[in-house]
Amino acid sequence: MAKRTFSTLSLWLIILGTLWFFGTRGAAVLAIVVSVFTQLELYRMLRRMGHRPFVRLGLVSGALVVISPVLPAFGLPPSAFSLSVLAPANLLALSAIASALLLLGRRTPENRVESLGWTLFGIVYVPFLLQFLVQILLIAQPHASTGLVLGLWVIATSKFCDVGALLTGMAFGKHRMAPVISPKKTWEGAAGGVVTSALVGAGIAYFCRQWLPVTFTPLLAAAMAAPVALLGIVSDLVESIIKRRADTKDSGATIPGIGGMFDLSDSLLLTSPAAFILFSLFL
Repeated sequence: MAKRTFSTLSLWLIILGTLWFFGTRGAAVLAIVVSVFTQLELYRMLRRMGHRPFVRLGLVSGALVVISPVLPAFGLPPSAFSLSVLAPANLLALSAIASALLLLGRRTPENRVESLGWTLFGIVYVPFLLQFLVQILLIAQPHASTGLVLGLWVIATSKFCDVGALLTGMAFGKHRMAPVISPKKTWEGAAGGVVTSALVGAGIAYFCRQWLPVTFTPLLAAAMAAPVALLGIVSDLVESIIKRRADTKDSGATIPGIGGMFDLSDSLLLTSPAAFILFSLFL
């Protein structure tokens, strides 16, 4: 627990320091780094299951997908080329084409048709979903820092759900949520996690209101935090299924007390696109 607490505090210092000193570009680069290492760990776990994704092709394609929204912020002019060919969905299609061609070019037994599917799964499930967080970070209306605050809101509501669920589950947990997938998770803990996320989301909306749209009231922020938190729990359960199939406790050993990068970012994979959709609808 001590290692986990130290790592958690250190990671929050890194996140807040990146936002403070480097702004949007720094936050986007941090998201891209997290995406690449998370995808790499996913491919490694898939290999432990006996699957053979095209790792190098998947990582390169994934890096392009997650970096594509931020290219204009680094000086690439918003031309028809950069906005169409480099759009995440189009890059995903190009990745499918490249994977299919690579599949035809390999004749070794391990390069089965499944390799194509698992390669694309890795691209879709990690970088394609995380690029929505990058898009949130790039929001510059009504304030230049709006995207940074909204990105912080997404991360905080996702991760504090884990904290609230852990503490509430330890204190009051009796009814197991998914005993086969994740025996320690309880319905009481999940409820505590959702409430914690709602309180954290409302708090950020209140204390950072000068950088946020006027429509993003604490009440709306709390209401939006609930489905985000629930999807964070679902995302965590999905990772638990993958780790069980791979017969591993953690996705890696990068972060003491937490595990790998996948263990750190798992909840953001589903919460990022959900938050992006909610922001698009209500802000």
